[in-house]
Amino acid sequence: MDSTTSEPPARTPLGDAAETGLKIVIVGGFGVGKTTLVRSVSEIRPLNTEEVMTQAGVGVDETAGLTTKTTTTVAFDFGRISLTDRVVLYLFGAPGQERFWFLWDRLFSGTLGAVVLVDTRRMSESWYAIDRLEHHRTPFVVAVNRFDDDVSAFSLDEIRQALSLPDHVPLINCDARVRSSGKNVLIALVDHLYELAMARELTP
Repeated sequence: MDSTTSEPPARTPLGDAAETGLKIVIVGGFGVGKTTLVRSVSEIRPLNTEEVMTQAGVGVDETAGLTTKTTTTVAFDFGRISLTDRVVLYLFGAPGQERFWFLWDRLFSGTLGAVVLVDTRRMSESWYAIDRLEHHRTPFVVAVNRFDDDVSAFSLDEIRQALSLPDHVPLINCDARVRSSGKNVLIALVDHLYELAMARELTP
């Protein structure tokens, strides 16, 4: 991906009409773009716990294909976005390295839904996130972060088959650097949560 990104405003006050806050977790493999997604959509300056990668991570963190990555999340990212005057999403970006996976179960507590961010160059790293969400019975959508140097260009149908995703799980393309694209991912998740809630209400 190139360095083009949409800069969020430094600070946007929470609207007086806001009455519904939804906790959303963004998960996925190492270097897939979770921090970028939180940063691009957040209406406040995001809280992040990025640290510079050092030699200590060599042989521990899988960095194949991530030659330009110099920092990594060591706890979580946090941002906020107002979808409407009343509905606010609180975004938590989970760390991707296996050594930090123990944090995921705590982050999932109280979560209404999740986004699994996928890099098709490292698709196998998405399986753990999907497995943990299914274990916690947390609804989720899958967003494919399309990188500029991804020459494979797998179709969404091919990705769905590779990840063994059920038909009811939304699968969409995105560009984590672009605010409008990231917002569309979150809207897709909210729509999915609404459909699931309606289906439960209609079930006798």
